[in-house]
Amino acid sequence: MTDHDYEWDRGGPWVSLFSGGKDSSWALYRALSLDLPVERLLTVHPRGESFMYHTPATHLATLAAESVGIDLVDVHPEDFEADAERDTDSGERGDRELEPMERALESLRDELGGLAGVTAGAIESEYQTSRIRAMADRLGCQLFAPLWQRSPRELAEEMLDAGFEIRIVQVAAYGLDESWLGRTLDHEALAELEELHDEYGVHLLGEGGEFETFVVDGPHMDRRIALEYETVWEGDRGHVEVTDASLE
Repeated sequence: MTDHDYEWDRGGPWVSLFSGGKDSSWALYRALSLDLPVERLLTVHPRGESFMYHTPATHLATLAAESVGIDLVDVHPEDFEADAERDTDSGERGDRELEPMERALESLRDELGGLAGVTAGAIESEYQTSRIRAMADRLGCQLFAPLWQRSPRELAEEMLDAGFEIRIVQVAAYGLDESWLGRTLDHEALAELEELHDEYGVHLLGEGGEFETFVVDGPHMDRRIALEYETVWEGDRGHVEVTDASLE
């Protein structure tokens, strides 16, 4: 069954779980292409590293939302319980990290007069997807996860063919050096990632935090996002430090 074949609920508002990275952006783009009435984007800004969420450059989601033309709701670190980072059990911490997002969705359900569904950009993580699916069940809404268990190569090609301009903003995998920071994820980069996959096992879409991305342009966006940045390299991993960002 394809996304088009499924009977999606278009009778109420949708919320897109959104970081500005390629996966959540693709989920949003696919939802819009199916005419799902996405009325809000929701971005979680976790404190430090997270079991559940994309973490780098989430502050840029505001610009992305402005370009997309959908209002953004932010969930900030102070919304998380103070001792969440000290939990040693990842399952317990993941559930706890989900609570502020679920509370925000409950508030949006009240504000919007209902909640038909949420979108998510999960690809292979059963850990994340099972928790988001359970949350959607508790909220009484559908979950639209168009990347789930798809071929990474096919997804990457679809993103590029659709016109996504994707920048790599963080790397943390053997074989990915500082030269990848700020690089555009294009067909040439994808071919190199395939070689790194064969040699080191690097995932083509960076699943599991091997690399993180930010979408600066796409068919769902009215204006491209221009970035200025510096690179920060820590020996075996690194990230870009954005110094300026604006809509062109």
